[in-house]
Amino acid sequence: MQKNEMHFTEHFDRFCSALPSGLLLVSLDEDGRPNAMTIGWATLGIIWRRPICAVLVRPSRYTYGCMEATGDFTVNVPTEELANEVALCGSKSGRDLDKFAECGFTATESSHVKSPGIAECVITYECSVVQKNDVVPEHFIPDIDDSFYASGDYHRVYFGEIKAAWAAEDI
Repeated sequence: MQKNEMHFTEHFDRFCSALPSGLLLVSLDEDGRPNAMTIGWATLGIIWRRPICAVLVRPSRYTYGCMEATGDFTVNVPTEELANEVALCGSKSGRDLDKFAECGFTATESSHVKSPGIAECVITYECSVVQKNDVVPEHFIPDIDDSFYASGDYHRVYFGEIKAAWAAEDI
């Protein structure tokens, strides 16, 4: 699928409407193998006068080690036709499975980061980590802490400067 460079806000509605079903976060593992993880929490905006995509990854996830090793990532917006692949990437670990091979994804070379995009997705954001921090459990209201962190596996928030954004010609 041919993609053209776009302003990162151009398809903001598509980004937001895909979040409940899941976006695909890609980073490279220590061997340079791409790993895709389904994410349902992310945001786009301006922070530090830079275009930023912020994503959350738990330390228990294989992707956490990938993000720490690589220092960059891509966020890819799938179509509804990729629902099964999105479900697989959210239920299996890259420790045990090559998700790109299993899903039939084609890795596309990024122009500004090491991590690839996914050719089959309609939008790709290339992001370089400019800040990362761990959420502070004591700062949550009890409802969020009880609902999302009962096991104590608190997220690390990665702030990625969007270096490039690409969209399929026909979306």
